[in-house]
Amino acid sequence: MRRYRLTGFDGPASLREETCEVPRPGPREVLVRMRAWSLNHRDLLIAYGRYSRDLVPGLVPLSDGAGEVVETGSEVTAWRPGDAVAGLFLPDWRSGRPRVDRALGGSVDGVLAEYVVFDEEAVVAVPAHLDFAEAATLPCAALTAWQAVVEVGGLHPGQTVLTLGSGGVSVFALQFAAAGGARVISTSGSPAKLERLRELGAAEVIDRVREPEWGLRAAGLCDGGVDHVVEVGGAGTMRQSITAARVGGRISVIGVLGGGSGISPVPLLRKVLRVQGVQVGSAEMFRSMNRALEQQRIRPVIDRGFPFSEAGAAFRYLEAAGHIGKVVITADPPGRPR
Repeated sequence: MRRYRLTGFDGPASLREETCEVPRPGPREVLVRMRAWSLNHRDLLIAYGRYSRDLVPGLVPLSDGAGEVVETGSEVTAWRPGDAVAGLFLPDWRSGRPRVDRALGGSVDGVLAEYVVFDEEAVVAVPAHLDFAEAATLPCAALTAWQAVVEVGGLHPGQTVLTLGSGGVSVFALQFAAAGGARVISTSGSPAKLERLRELGAAEVIDRVREPEWGLRAAGLCDGGVDHVVEVGGAGTMRQSITAARVGGRISVIGVLGGGSGISPVPLLRKVLRVQGVQVGSAEMFRSMNRALEQQRIRPVIDRGFPFSEAGAAFRYLEAAGHIGKVVITADPPGRPR
């Protein structure tokens, strides 16, 4: 089989394809033939060695992928060959309290390989209406947005949700919030992207380039501030997110896409804001999200796909930051539609 490793941390240039033996599953493991993969901003940080001090050259990258079970261990009863599954970003977090010590494509090898072995409890069935490329977008970006908007954010009709930009998490957050009856306000620096965000369900859009104080603009659109900000920018956008939030509102802190200096805690105290870090989600949350995706017939937004042999080009395309939604890699030849 073929797989990729990061020989160093010089960005996409460090990605190397190699050939190796197909692994065999243990008694309580499943062997999955991967049909598609998707990229996250985290994968770029890892490729440049900026994600953690513990990264070691030789890592198999990527946390997100989907495929079909082709072999099961002798003690596996939950899965059969042919089952369509996706792996857990955090393979040890099944339910309850977060277990974040091991994460695919970071502290342990990821899934950018033609065959991957998973623990039988570290995969979930994917929604039947999605093809493999769509299913591959779910483990990180979709589940992170689901936890932020639904599990933590307590989504309900009439709520106002602010999303930032047009990356995977933000687009999924927009889709989930709009499907749940919330009024969504979205920001972007691109007029074309703003129009696309409207098409996906945003009630209001803000051009953050033309309106650098977009937090004030968002607050003014909903008489006192938004109920919930899905914050993906980090220090570079947090001040505006605090401005946008209403008294007693919530900010779900997910990403660090933007640079910037520290912020004062005083506005947080004055507004009595609830600020919570969100790290992907558990298998239990994943299954709940998949039920909602099926019921609402929600389909992930895929900007562009690349064949497995052009994985480096997929990384570079993501790095250029012109995408809306997700960038995916598909098997050679692509997996059959489901």
